[in-house]
Amino acid sequence: MAKDKKMVTAITSMDEDFAQWYTDICKKAELVEYTSVKGCMVIRPYGYAIWENIQHILDGMFKATGHENVCMPMFIPESLLQKEKDHVEGFAPEVAWVTHGGSEKLEDRLCVRPTSETLFCEHYANIVHSYRDLPKLYNQWVSVVRWEKTTRPFLRSREFLWQEGHTIHATAQEAIEETERMLNVYADFCKDALAMPVVKGKKTESDKFAGAVSTYAIEALMHDGKALQAGTSHYFGDGFAKAFEIEYTDKDNKRVFPHQTSWGVTTRLIGAVIMTHGDDNGLVLPPAVAPIQVVIIPVAQHKEGVLEKAGELRDRLAAAGYRVKLDDSENSPGWKFAEYEMKGVPLRVEIGPRDIEEDQCVIASRWNGEKTFVPLAELETAVDQKLKEAHDGMYAKALENQEKRTYACTTVDEINKALEQGDGFIKAMWCGEEACEDSVKELTGVGSRCIPFEQEQISDKCVCCGRPAKCMVYWGKAY
Repeated sequence: MAKDKKMVTAITSMDEDFAQWYTDICKKAELVEYTSVKGCMVIRPYGYAIWENIQHILDGMFKATGHENVCMPMFIPESLLQKEKDHVEGFAPEVAWVTHGGSEKLEDRLCVRPTSETLFCEHYANIVHSYRDLPKLYNQWVSVVRWEKTTRPFLRSREFLWQEGHTIHATAQEAIEETERMLNVYADFCKDALAMPVVKGKKTESDKFAGAVSTYAIEALMHDGKALQAGTSHYFGDGFAKAFEIEYTDKDNKRVFPHQTSWGVTTRLIGAVIMTHGDDNGLVLPPAVAPIQVVIIPVAQHKEGVLEKAGELRDRLAAAGYRVKLDDSENSPGWKFAEYEMKGVPLRVEIGPRDIEEDQCVIASRWNGEKTFVPLAELETAVDQKLKEAHDGMYAKALENQEKRTYACTTVDEINKALEQGDGFIKAMWCGEEACEDSVKELTGVGSRCIPFEQEQISDKCVCCGRPAKCMVYWGKAY
């Protein structure tokens, strides 16, 4: 048993130091490595493979809703960025600038893409002339740069990978429907692929995206009770269109402004997976995005027929469409068990001489540690069932954590008392005034996360000022 635990002893207990636990997993599971560029990271092959699976699933969902992939430049001229005042002010503190090309100083310095609204607007102005040109449903998979002061792998870095969808529509109704549809795509993805429950809602005015009319978000609760904004979708109205002089001729032969949206998720989702499902032994990966869904460990592989049988099982599972690995290295079985446990591989198949004699194997599930003896003839069926059980079990466990850490409160004192039990979501009523929103954060440490679509009447008074409430808000401490 000591050998089985050798690798996981390198991971700090989450109860002892959650932040260090997170960093240990990122490093020990070989997801990232730090670089000489402060705030930037190398996403190592195992970490990038998780992102590739996220990308593959989401890309299919986007294309199923009619979106096409494009690619915009990395650089944005300052003169172009200045066309939308609110947008510029919102991003100014995080912008990185290119001031020289070679040895020559640039007359118009270039912003390194923090987001691409202005570039899309410039493009739309060139290609949208008639109602027949609409809608344009675009998405791009790129990296962006935001000069963050405090960084942490996946959660907040100066350069990160993401997708940003940008669409333009003839009417406000169409654009609003698009904004909500893509938020639902994100929520479905989190549930069906990441086994992660989320709360869907609208951001308050003070917390919306710079330049947006309204911002919608999905909020997830991590294992430590802190909230994580897992995805956003923005409705821009015709503000950007007016700033960039994007007009088209409608069916009545009138010149009018179109309406726009944008929406995005990032490599932050990998951090969300770590903090939603991980444990003191390392990663626990949802089957849909796990780089390796099944690892086969031969036991006593030096004995006749063991490696051959393990290879046969690998070939069968690969043919059935699973991402499978056979570890036939010279490391001990105990070392291998701990290694793939740390890397969060959903299923481990063990096969040894005795198993071969009895025409069976052992399947161990990472999410709950359960071991099952399975006849070799039923391997594919058992793996399929166990992977589904893993996803469903992980989702149920994460949902239980969210529900256990969600507190309904009617006063600021109740919020503070609830938080004595640990961080979590606070459900409380709000009058709609920004002053009360700020006061709640100042007095309790929790900020508004979203105004959920599914409203509840906790009380009829604002949690802060006691005046009539307009809506129920989810509050929380956030990453």
